[in-house]
Amino acid sequence: MVVAPFESSQHRTGSTKKTLRESWNALSSVYRRPHEGADPFGHEEGEYLEWLRPLLGGLPVGSKVLDLGCGTGVPASRLLSTKFDVRGVDLSDVMVRRARRLVPGANFLRADMAAVQFDEGEFAAVIALYSIIHVPIAEQRPFFRNVRRWLRPGGWFLAVLGHGAVEGWEEGWLGSEVPMYWSHADARTYRRWLTSAGFEILAQTFVPERDGGHELFLTRARPFSESSGSSSTHSGGAMGQTKSARPEIGPGPSRVRDRRGEAT
Repeated sequence: MVVAPFESSQHRTGSTKKTLRESWNALSSVYRRPHEGADPFGHEEGEYLEWLRPLLGGLPVGSKVLDLGCGTGVPASRLLSTKFDVRGVDLSDVMVRRARRLVPGANFLRADMAAVQFDEGEFAAVIALYSIIHVPIAEQRPFFRNVRRWLRPGGWFLAVLGHGAVEGWEEGWLGSEVPMYWSHADARTYRRWLTSAGFEILAQTFVPERDGGHELFLTRARPFSESSGSSSTHSGGAMGQTKSARPEIGPGPSRVRDRRGEAT
């Protein structure tokens, strides 16, 4: 399975966002089939529950939580909506229509997550699980600054990001006739970008996926008055944690399958 470099892709002269929106519209029922608990990669709801546990256990009932790249709302928005006031955002019209039906306890907006705007300090937590890796890399640093602005000081940001750097299109993703776009930096770069944007990295977990994988980052928003270099973190194997916080993200690294079928 080959990911064509962006520069040589047949889609280079078209609109990346337009093609991506059309692809997710076409793939919605393939990626999240009706009445099936897992996605095509075997992700069960329990895996997401472990990732979300710091938020579920650390925020007051009724807190406002934003799910960026929410898809059909299953399972993340649905799990969060049992306790919180959840707003979901997705680029795909089909995904949002399904989310409104599948998770009636949350509110969903069809929008580009890299362009949408919310009020400063509006949310207690923001999540972006396997969605930022489809946002053009040039838009990601400003996006992280937006997320920090939308969070109150101390607010949580949970995101699945790249382990290795990849940018390009994959044709026929999931056996379909439509392409999928991938764009992400490596984990070290994301640590630097998150810290610079005003986040304290509490935990970093490598999520294995066949012969590659992604990185799950659990962070909290530092007060705007603090300098970007004030966050002291250290790495410890697959998990990097601050000395002042030791959150739990499940019993250990979650095993999931590579979404691209090759190493990242």
